[in-house]
Amino acid sequence: MTPIDRRLAEARQNLDRVDPAELPEMLNAGAILVDIRPESFRQEEGVHPEAMIIERNVLEWRLDPNSEARIIDIEPDTPIIIMCNEGYASSLAAADLVKMGFSAATDLIGGYRGWRAQA
Repeated sequence: MTPIDRRLAEARQNLDRVDPAELPEMLNAGAILVDIRPESFRQEEGVHPEAMIIERNVLEWRLDPNSEARIIDIEPDTPIIIMCNEGYASSLAAADLVKMGFSAATDLIGGYRGWRAQA
């Protein structure tokens, strides 16, 4: 197992990852979907209509309740579903949010492409 594979496995240990088929129900129940993909990916492949766009490099600052760069107030137990392109970077990002105190942060299995294949 490579170092990044170990890191990914560790990140996913504490995540209740979301299957794309479960996403509509979770969004209807109040979960927040955050698309962390770069703009070029969104332009090339499209966007989920209910996703909040926060690129990966600024994610923690935009959600940290104590940050001046925060763009939304989110309760620590609000389900936050992170979406990248294929479901790898999103796992690492969601694990970082859990460490910040967002206990219900997780990610979308397969990312945008996984959701698109189900839609």
